[in-house]
Order: sequence, then C-alpha cells, then structure tokens
Amino acid sequence: MPHQYHFDVTMTCSGCSNAVNRVLTRLDGVSNVDISLEKQTVDVTTGDSLDYDTVYNTIAKTGKKVNSGKTIQ
Repeated sequence: MPHQYHFDVTMTCSGCSNAVNRVLTRLDGVSNVDISLEKQTVDVTTGDSLDYDTVYNTIAKTGKKVNSGKTIQ
C-alpha cells in the first residue's frame, strides 16, 4: 500500500524546489513528487519500503527548512 507524505518546506526559488525534487526522485520507492513553490509544499507518494523519517531527512539534507510534515496515508 502506498504512503503519502505532506511537508511544508521553505523554498525561495525554482532552484530550491528543483533541488528537493532531484533528491526525492533519486530515492528508491518514490513513485510521485508534487512540489508547489507558490504554496511552499512538497507532497510525496512512496511504496511500503520508504518511511516518513527517510523522506523527511532526505528533504532536510538539501538545506531547506522543513517547517512541518505529516503522513496523509
């Protein structure tokens, strides 16, 4: 069963959102990444193998501030 995670991430430009997108799409198990620079949100759909902490830490490693996050499904 897929997992869906939602994060509020401080991103100031398309370079920021591209960096987040790049690291997430490299993660094994990520099936979809939806980033809104305007809303400052990152939605990630993953397979069973990826947990919340792994996705959170991957975003945090880009240097962007993760303001909040939650599991949707």
